[in-house]
Amino acid sequence: MSEIAVIGGGASGLTAAISAAELGADVTVYEKNDRVGKKLLATGNGRCNLSNINAGIENYHGNDTSFMKPALNTFWYDETIDFFENLGLLTKADDDGRVYPYSDRSSSVVDILRLSLDKSGVNVVCGFEVSSIIKRKNVFEIVSYDGEHRFADRIIISAGGRAAPGLGGGSSGYEILRSFGHHITELRPSIVQLKTDTEPITGLKGVKCRAMVKMPGKSAVGELLFTDYGISGPPVFLLSSYYNNADEKKLSIDFFYDYEEGSLFRLLMKKAAGTDAPENLFTGILHKNIGRAILKQSGCPQLNNSGLKKICRTAKDFKLTVTGTMSWNNAQVTAGGVRTEEIDPVSFMSKKCSGLYVTGEILDIDGDCGGYNLQWAWSSGHIAGTHAALN
Repeated sequence: MSEIAVIGGGASGLTAAISAAELGADVTVYEKNDRVGKKLLATGNGRCNLSNINAGIENYHGNDTSFMKPALNTFWYDETIDFFENLGLLTKADDDGRVYPYSDRSSSVVDILRLSLDKSGVNVVCGFEVSSIIKRKNVFEIVSYDGEHRFADRIIISAGGRAAPGLGGGSSGYEILRSFGHHITELRPSIVQLKTDTEPITGLKGVKCRAMVKMPGKSAVGELLFTDYGISGPPVFLLSSYYNNADEKKLSIDFFYDYEEGSLFRLLMKKAAGTDAPENLFTGILHKNIGRAILKQSGCPQLNNSGLKKICRTAKDFKLTVTGTMSWNNAQVTAGGVRTEEIDPVSFMSKKCSGLYVTGEILDIDGDCGGYNLQWAWSSGHIAGTHAALN
């Protein structure tokens, strides 16, 4: 019977372990935290947005997203839902296609995975941080920082990326894979708040509003939060994935995305007729500080015909320059990772070392905000676990 070691007890690692064990493999999960699934518990604001009905290759980023095509054709959304239903998890989808456990609690996902590990006979070793892995003939020797030595016929590296170090993110998986000759692309925080020039949003810290945020080629609607460093909120998390690859580091905010400019102009013309001072133009329409910021960026014009046109354009195209992202501590996902040309896209086995498999966030594939990254974790984990057990 094959002995398989899974390095990392996150989403892709647990899926790989269960999938391999169900095929008769002897599986051990090595997790550096005191328990598995720690990051999963924090996903989706504690609700665990575990997939998205609309997940497609267009929702992912990396140097070569075509690497994903075999996975999309082998184990994708439908197969993932079947997988979890067979484990005993009931799911539901919202109007935007985001899939959650029916309980709306991420603990339901973690609990069902832990229960499945037990049922499948998977051995889980927590508090085991791998310092190195050495292949001797056909056997892998796994060494912990505490000096423990374990052995396996095959290894699945599911160690995750650098994001969220407080939940277990780090660089150990990359270093292990480098020791086998793998190359790592530039690593960047993703699904993260954006830093911007702060002068245009002075006085807006803590203010929330529903708006459309736009970058070249991409836009997102949702609740926007202004901060002392820039902007946050779901639409920002989505666009942060595109910021990493954007040539132009600018964005704009449309505070009236459900109004055409002409309709907004007529609305403001009517409002201006009964307004005694420009700073009161947006009273009753927007937060007063947002209104003042719009007036300031438009040059504080008079409320005449030409002035209102300037205000309308600014309200629908409020420009900010992006200066960077917040740190790894704030990021939910790592952009960049192991070069996908060095991994077999059908089995997820390394092309540099037979018997070594790589899954999930550690690969140079990252998804948009909305369940896409967990979908990639389930898919890559299942495929790697299956092939590791059958090889």
